[in-house]
Amino acid sequence: MPTTVIEAQKRTPGGKNANRRIRCSGRIPAVMYGPGKEPVAISVDPQAIRAVLHSEAGRNSIFGLSIEGSREDNAMVKDYQLDPVEGSLLHADFIEIAMDKPLTLEVNIEIVGEAEGVKLGGGIMDTVTRSIEVECLPRDIPESIKVNVGGLKINDYVRVKNLEVDPKVRILSDPEVVIVTIIPPVKEEAAAVEAAAEAEEPEVLKKGKTAAEGEETDGKA
Repeated sequence: MPTTVIEAQKRTPGGKNANRRIRCSGRIPAVMYGPGKEPVAISVDPQAIRAVLHSEAGRNSIFGLSIEGSREDNAMVKDYQLDPVEGSLLHADFIEIAMDKPLTLEVNIEIVGEAEGVKLGGGIMDTVTRSIEVECLPRDIPESIKVNVGGLKINDYVRVKNLEVDPKVRILSDPEVVIVTIIPPVKEEAAAVEAAAEAEEPEVLKKGKTAAEGEETDGKA
């Protein structure tokens, strides 16, 4: 069961002025959604929500939500809105969670280790995909999906189908999607381009010289 409990108060839905008054009181407007239930307009402490979002599980954290002292419902953050200038929380949406029903959600990828191709070969690690979609029961939600890149050499890669996850977690993302790859050093690519240019240059000069010689010959004639 969730250890974090957020206390909420009911509010009367209103326009911008009503929401502004709520924010001035130190709280933010929010809405609680539940299966087969009417949405409930509430207000919450933004610091409590920020603490949830900044936890290890982030938006996948499950917490208790008690509305004016009522029975706690298991909930997750469905969505939230930030002030574009100050970055402060302006609004939040919560969704009630049934602990015995599977959830579909995004889980972050966590890179572990230092790739051999980077450490010894001077390559560059390119993280192509930073999260994948999974399905599991709420109690089995992983904080992240770890990808050990220690053995990767230049041009090696890891696809979704190569990920190792708990059997209780089902991956829904395309198995062929690349998670991370080790690309060759930039200097090697630049050297290859320069070498190719040098290889073509003598032929161009030769053609130019032949044309010039041809013009001189025609002049003598």
